[in-house]
Amino acid sequence: MLKLSLIGYGKMGKMVEKLALEKGFETVSIIDPNVTGAHKEITKEALNGADVAIDFSHPSVILANIEKLIELKQRAVIGTTGWHDSLEDIIARAEKSSTGLVYGSNFSLGMNLFLKLAEEATQIFDNFEEYDLLAWEFHHSQKADSPSGTAIELAKKILEKSSRKTKVAWDKLDRRPEKDELHFASIRGGKIPGTHCLSFDSEEDSITITHEVRSRATFARGALMAADFIHQKHGVFSFSEIIGELLC
Repeated sequence: MLKLSLIGYGKMGKMVEKLALEKGFETVSIIDPNVTGAHKEITKEALNGADVAIDFSHPSVILANIEKLIELKQRAVIGTTGWHDSLEDIIARAEKSSTGLVYGSNFSLGMNLFLKLAEEATQIFDNFEEYDLLAWEFHHSQKADSPSGTAIELAKKILEKSSRKTKVAWDKLDRRPEKDELHFASIRGGKIPGTHCLSFDSEEDSITITHEVRSRATFARGALMAADFIHQKHGVFSFSEIIGELLC
């Protein structure tokens, strides 16, 4: 039986706990300074012998959390975004400590398949200059970061596959977008779990591909898939690498 420690016990943490039980995994500890009865800090004692820690905490604390997990040689799945600028340093630390880590901008299986579709579509439409590219995302009003980590990852993949788009404009534009700019709108409001769209638009027609989350359970299931993958491994893996292995 896989033993889990949950770091962050908000909506996502509770969803992971529920689905973990359905899979036969055991939650052996909860770490969240804002939850009564939970452990307040990441310590060896608080982790309570977990095989894997799953972090869905907050961007403001995630980097410190990862550093502590690596220091304790704790295998982990990092579902929180907002720290990827430090990825190279974290990879070096994790490899030095011989621990295992899975990270991702989005742990939804559907979103990771959508990203692969977006890459293929961008490469195809790159051959037809009459089609321009634009993208947008919607999330609930309580989301802490904008643009989302997923939007950043999607934009990165688009730029890698497009010969006509070389940069992204995230902010409000009080001008026409430059020809080599991908304008990516980021909208927050309501209770939307997450929607990402990529459109190829011409004078005659428009083709749009969309990924729309119906339930946060999709992220929890992906995190549990990642935990099962990493619990006996060393090294740092992106969730997209795991999906790539499944596709092969």
